[in-house]
Parts: sequence; C-alpha cells; structure tokens
Amino acid sequence: MTDAKLARGIDLWGVVALGLGTAVGVSIFSAIAPAARIAGPAMLLSALLAALPMYLIAVSYAFLGSACPASGASFVWPARFLHPAWGFYIGWARIVANVGAIVVLALVLVKYASMLVPLPTRPTMLAVLLLALIANLFGVHIATRVQKILLVGMLLLFAVFITWGGTTAVDTARLQPLFPHGVHGMIAATPLLMGLFFGIEAATEAGAEVSDSRRTIPLGIALSIGSATLLYLAVGFVALGVLGGDALGVSEAPILDAAKRFMGPAATPLIVLAAVLSIGKSLNALFAMFSRSLYAMGVAGMLPRALGRVHPRWQTPHIALIAVFTLGCVGMLLPMELTFLFLAVNIPNLLKYGSICLAAARVVERQPDLYDVAAFKFGRRTMRGLGYAGAACATMLIFVGMEADWRPYVLLLGWMLFGVLYCKIFGMRHKTS
Repeated sequence: MTDAKLARGIDLWGVVALGLGTAVGVSIFSAIAPAARIAGPAMLLSALLAALPMYLIAVSYAFLGSACPASGASFVWPARFLHPAWGFYIGWARIVANVGAIVVLALVLVKYASMLVPLPTRPTMLAVLLLALIANLFGVHIATRVQKILLVGMLLLFAVFITWGGTTAVDTARLQPLFPHGVHGMIAATPLLMGLFFGIEAATEAGAEVSDSRRTIPLGIALSIGSATLLYLAVGFVALGVLGGDALGVSEAPILDAAKRFMGPAATPLIVLAAVLSIGKSLNALFAMFSRSLYAMGVAGMLPRALGRVHPRWQTPHIALIAVFTLGCVGMLLPMELTFLFLAVNIPNLLKYGSICLAAARVVERQPDLYDVAAFKFGRRTMRGLGYAGAACATMLIFVGMEADWRPYVLLLGWMLFGVLYCKIFGMRHKTS
C-alpha cells in the first residue's frame, strides 16, 4: 500500500496539537470528581499512577513511528508485524470505539454550551459533526491549523484558572489528610484517570502526513504526554486546594465549581468556553485519525476500496471522512449514557494499545533493519521488555470496567462476530505489504 497521494502538512507542533488535543478533552472535566471521592487529595498521585501505563505504551508508539511511519498506523502495524487478520480486527473494533468517542465528545460539548444558551441536543450534535467534517475535508493543513488555534485557546483559559486560583484561593490545608481512604483508595481511583491520557499517540495515525516523521513523531509524543501530565496535576491541585477532597468528590462540574469560588460570575462563561474548545479540538483530531484508519483499511482491501481514495485537490481521504461523519450520525442512536459510552471507547482502545506494544516487541525480535533505522529506541532487550510490558498492562486494564457496565462488552463481542462474518463473506482481498 502507498500513502504517496497524501500531503505532508503536519509539523512538530501539529503532532503535539493532535496528541495533546485528543487526550485533553472530556475526561478532565468529569473524571477528577469521582477520583477525588475515592482517593481524596491522593487523587494527584493516582493521576501519576494512571500515566505510567501510557508512558509504557507511548514508548512503543514513538519507536514504531520513528521506524515505520504510516497513515492508519493502528491498523497497518498489527497487520504488517503480527498478522493481516489481527490488523483487520483491531481496526474493526476501533470503529465502535471511534463512533462512541464521537458521540461522547459531541454530547458533552453540547451540554456545556447549553449552560450559556439553551440548545436542542441532537440537532446541535449534528451541526458540531458537520463543522468537524468541514475542518478536515479541505486539507490536513487546515485541520492542524484549527487544532492549534483551539489548543492555544484552551491552554490560555486553563492558565487563567491555574494562575488565578493558585495565587488567590488555594489552601494547602484542604489537601490534608493526603490519604483519607488509605493507599487502597489511591490505587482504586487510578483506573478512572487512565482515560486522561488516551489519544496521546493520535498523530501516529497520520504518520505519512507528518513532515520529517521519523524525528517529529517521537518528539511530539514526548512533548504531548509530558505537557498533559503537568496540566492535569496543576488543574487537579487547584481544584483540590479550592474545594477540598470531599466537596470536589460530590461535584458534577468540578472545574466550574472550583472556578466559581474565586472568579464569581466570570467563571461560567470562561470554563464553558474552555470545555467547548477542549472538547472541540478532541473531536477535530478524532475525525482526522478515524478517517486515516478507514483509509488504510480501504487501501488494503479490508474495507470497501472507495475508503482508500484521496481527493486530487484537497489531498485528504474524503470518502473516509464522509464515512466518519455518517457513522457519527448513526452513533447518535446509541444510549446517551456516559459510563456505557466511555467503556465502549476504552475497551477497543486498550486492545489497540496492547497490539501496538506487541508489534513493537516483534519488530525488535524479527525486523532488525527497522530497529536499526528507528530514530527513537532503547537497547534491544529493554525495547522488547517495554513492548511486552505495555501489552500486558493494556490487556489487564481491558477488564477493569466489567463491573461498572457489562453492556459495552456484549456490544463489542457482537460487533466482532459481525466482523468475522464480514471476512467470511467478502474475504481479505490481499495482505498489507
């Protein structure tokens, strides 16, 4: 397969904007409250623990991104380095994940915007999806420019929150005791915060469109995950220092409730705008990344080949982008329950992460030429160990949400059985080169 027709329009800051922009979305506005309820101020340590698996996983992404950049990498790498069928089923499972993520992002964005102006939920969600389609359809440079603008706006608003609250309203006494529910509470809160880091690797999905990708991708991933960690710790510290663990734990809008304590009436428009910008850029990045996955599977003949077409003028996978928009519209028929939707997103994502880490370990073992050309790597033994460790972490985390809601697991199982049927009827027309 070839990515020759796709334009190289993503620079280092575009990689950061896609990675940081995808990760910093809904979770920061919702996950810290239940985490504080379980762990108290130790939630800050829970966030660091939650970051560890993603740091492991990010190493594999940076390694493969510097050795073998490709658009639709989450499909291409497992298909090439594990087995074509493996790549297909990972890509197939991620259709559910991406549709669920699109619905979550659009739904929460509309809910926040409705705090300022009453809006009809589904019609506004449809309008939001249409804007994301337009932003991505006419060139990757336009999508990355939109992403950078939204990211800068969000960071400025969070900087106001952190600086204003940190200098005028934080009381460190509210951070005591650090472990009100013991070390067990800190550990129990960790799974709730792992979603904070999902998407850090997003730019690898457009690897063939990244300028100087072998250097830019690993550096961009490092900057993305490092800055996301600092941002989450700073926002969490201010929220805890202003509200305290108990009040934060019962809040339905934790960042907004904290901001109201020191900003007064200005809090609502500022935090709502921050949420809209944050969620909007995640949705913009998701359109770009999801379409590249469908594009790669179309080029490989594992989905209809029309998905692999590139517009001759815009140099974007326009059919795949329209398919993403259509699937998002269909996704609005899913239950509008965030727990259900979050799990429907997280399970396939963890399958993807485990597969990429396993692919990285296999490259070290079986592809010495690719290992040698990788711009980012550790020693062979270390690199292989990190790959297998990341795969093991992702596999264990898949089952964390089983007790919360079993329905997404059934949905995914049914979707995968449908994928088996699809393969038997249409077959995989050829393997990825």
